[in-house]
Amino acid sequence: MNVNLVSFIIPVYNRPEEIEELLESLVLLRGDHRFEVVVVEDGSNERCEDICSRFRESVTIQYHYKNNSGPGDSRNYGMRVANGDYFVILDSDCIVPPGYLEIIFTELGRDFVHCYGGPDAAEEDFSNVQKAINYTMTSFLTTGGIRGGSEKLGKFQPRSFNMGLSKEAFEKSGGFGKIHPGEDPDLTIRLWNLGYQTRLFPDAYVYHKRRISYSLFYKQVKKFGMVRVILNKWHPDTRKITYWFPVVFTIGFILSFLMLLFGISIPIICYALYLFTLFIDSSIKNGVTVGFYSIGAAIIQFYGYACGFIESYFSIVVKKEDERVAFPTLFFK
Repeated sequence: MNVNLVSFIIPVYNRPEEIEELLESLVLLRGDHRFEVVVVEDGSNERCEDICSRFRESVTIQYHYKNNSGPGDSRNYGMRVANGDYFVILDSDCIVPPGYLEIIFTELGRDFVHCYGGPDAAEEDFSNVQKAINYTMTSFLTTGGIRGGSEKLGKFQPRSFNMGLSKEAFEKSGGFGKIHPGEDPDLTIRLWNLGYQTRLFPDAYVYHKRRISYSLFYKQVKKFGMVRVILNKWHPDTRKITYWFPVVFTIGFILSFLMLLFGISIPIICYALYLFTLFIDSSIKNGVTVGFYSIGAAIIQFYGYACGFIESYFSIVVKKEDERVAFPTLFFK
């Protein structure tokens, strides 16, 4: 299947400075492939319309303002008004390398797929905390193996910070749902049920800034844990025992300190060896300073996810509460 025009779909909420950096990177894309940019302002108070206007002579760009309805609905809006026959969905805090489109067209020409996902990477000027968070979110030593570029743990689930979707698949699936986060795996599962395949494009990476502090990272991964229970309820065939791993890790970590009070040191030694391995791996890839920060980021990742998962499991599975009533902040109307 030939792709004639790619539409970059970018929702944004009160982040004009991020849009400027992203558009600057899109201007530098190599190749003669046709593309347009569709920016959807999701009810922002700090609008980026003036910034988009400055790039109109460099790229074909659409700017749309709408009432706040969440990133999933904003992406759907962008895909409905786009002119392309294939959509590339990006978060506003991403920067796209110059060769990105060449890789996309090469992959689609070699083995066309209606939905793909690409990994993310940390750019050199990211802060140490950003690099550490990026490491823990992509490392096979944590829970980020698939997200970071491995398909060994099962079918690949593209993430909406760097995701491609054909116009056909969008129209057949209806696009993203109202939940956030979690709208991307929900869409992927529905695409599978419709018979569409998904694939990782390992070289189609973007630089993803993510959260800039441990506290914001904790809030993010806690929501991931909450959403996972909801997705398990909606799509019971996708349940995996591995989703409990952060809970087991966190409880074991706490118990290992209690056991140390009774002279039992083997559990805490095992955890120390694991964290040391993580430190060495991150240090080799990112430097010693980032290696130290990665230890904290990994602990926050496991602990935050576990807290969200346990809270959501108790409310939805044990108490049988409706997820929209139990966690209204995870849903947009």
